[in-house]
Amino acid sequence: MISIQTADFDPAAEYAALRDSGAGTGAIATFTGLVRDSGDMKGVTGLYLEHYPGMTEQVIGVLIEEASTRWNVRKARVIHRIGHLALQDQIVFVGVCSAHREDAFAACQFVMDALKTSAPFWKKEMTASGEHWVEQKASDVARSKTWD
Repeated sequence: MISIQTADFDPAAEYAALRDSGAGTGAIATFTGLVRDSGDMKGVTGLYLEHYPGMTEQVIGVLIEEASTRWNVRKARVIHRIGHLALQDQIVFVGVCSAHREDAFAACQFVMDALKTSAPFWKKEMTASGEHWVEQKASDVARSKTWD
């Protein structure tokens, strides 16, 4: 399941949906990202996120397929929020279930790392002194390349 949405999500409900993947599931790994008060700029008061409708979901689907060819992924869920988000709001959820923890951990981390550099999202930081579009970080690109 892939969802790009403005509404918040319930990590417990998403975990339950992953857990309902059958008796062969032995591990579930999840990641939830939050809006923090610093990024490119200090004193961030919120974020605004945009995406490329249709293309974003397609790219995320390809990432999940790639993870499934590398590891034993039984089911994966990715939710990414767009629009205006306040401090401590949830931005992203990535969840993967597998028969074994190694596959679940690796696939979850791979999808999140690749999502940061491959999916067409644009993020603007809001501060008391103005707005700033966030450039892709070299550290995120380097992290993503470790999976090549």
